[in-house]
Amino acid sequence: MTPTEDRVSALRPQLEAWRRWLHQHPELSFQEFETAKYIVSELNKLPDLQVSQLTPTSVLAVLKGGKPGKTVLLRADIDALPIHEENTFEFASKTPGVMHACGHDGHTAILLGTAKLLSEDAANVPGEIRMIFQHAEENGPGGAEELVMETSLMDGVDVVTGLHLNSQLPAGQVAVKAGPFMASPDMIELTIQGRGGHGAHPEEAVDPIAIGAQVVTNLQHVVSRHVGAQDALVVSITYFQSGSTHNVIPDTARIMGTVRTFDPELRQKAPKLIERVIKGVCEAHGATYVLNYEFGYRPLINTDWVAEELRQIALDTVGAGHFSEAKATMGGEDFSAYLEKAPGAYFNVGSGSDEHDSRWPHHHPRFTIDELSLETGVKMMHAAALRLAQPQAN
Repeated sequence: MTPTEDRVSALRPQLEAWRRWLHQHPELSFQEFETAKYIVSELNKLPDLQVSQLTPTSVLAVLKGGKPGKTVLLRADIDALPIHEENTFEFASKTPGVMHACGHDGHTAILLGTAKLLSEDAANVPGEIRMIFQHAEENGPGGAEELVMETSLMDGVDVVTGLHLNSQLPAGQVAVKAGPFMASPDMIELTIQGRGGHGAHPEEAVDPIAIGAQVVTNLQHVVSRHVGAQDALVVSITYFQSGSTHNVIPDTARIMGTVRTFDPELRQKAPKLIERVIKGVCEAHGATYVLNYEFGYRPLINTDWVAEELRQIALDTVGAGHFSEAKATMGGEDFSAYLEKAPGAYFNVGSGSDEHDSRWPHHHPRFTIDELSLETGVKMMHAAALRLAQPQAN
């Protein structure tokens, strides 16, 4: 084993302790006050770090290395989800209705471990390493946007990277992809205004349920008939609420859904295509509508050269047998905000295993991780910080 592997293996009990404390004490987006306080207290135990809070619920640690180099930003998200945990292990959530169901407790432990290794060898670290423990990834407009737009976090940053644990990859696996990686998670909220009436006399009403059903069906044609087969666009209607009893045609129907794509141009085009369908169906049947179309996070498009560096880092760190090319996903991530200001790339670390019953999907009440993934994450983030901060990087 290399010296780094020895140090990470020795760090494993501490990584588990950090992750399990965080798992027991989850906090929702913009409410991570105790989480931030805990992170500050742990960082303050380490040498050569400048620790501050850029917002009341986010924490920045800065290490100025002893050698010349670039400024690298490493990111971990720290918020939890409004889900009641169904796991029964001893470190399950102590907060009813809130749990770390997406691995952010693991991300935070990984970045704490990375900070510890870097701080203990500060004289040999090139450049400046900034480590942001970011609030509110799960709740738009997102903590990354706030940090990028309202603080000096990105001033002078040359490159940025971060990771996400992935329960669908084997623990210890690393997956990297250049180019489009995650989609823009935009939102549709539609109210169709009809005219209520008796269920026995539909001819006297303007039925928003029947009209809404046609809207939902016809919205699928936006993808199949208005978007090229080579272009990725998802339109999913996930909520349809109308009426209150069996014999009354209601006045209104409320519909919600999500629109996702990797293509910034197609993203701008989608609202017009969608509204054209809604307007046509509603006008054909004498209804009116109110459409609220909200843009969420931008598409996450990895910078090619940074992704290639991470690929080489993974091959050097975990070996070809534990590396795979990542697949693009229609999930969204506010890490994309950092990529508006600096080149960078986001990657996956596998956390799934049958032995630890950790293959449950993200955002599931049984979600957990194989803690081997914490070691892999630290190895990758530590190696990425040192390599990307080298003066000759790219």
